[in-house]
Amino acid sequence: MELQQEVTDYCPYCGEKITLLVDASNTEQNYIEDCEVCCRPINIHIEVSSDGNINLSLAHENEC
Repeated sequence: MELQQEVTDYCPYCGEKITLLVDASNTEQNYIEDCEVCCRPINIHIEVSSDGNINLSLAHENEC
């Protein structure tokens, strides 16, 4: 399993496809990152399972 993996999803504001670089050595992550397209802040939640599968959740900045 690679420690850094690229994952893609869609911005919850503008709907454009965005790519994130995920550190798979950290099993749970929460942070805010601006969309590459519309520059609005996205609440990012990442969970990495023991077998390396990445579960990515993107939401508006004020949503949990």
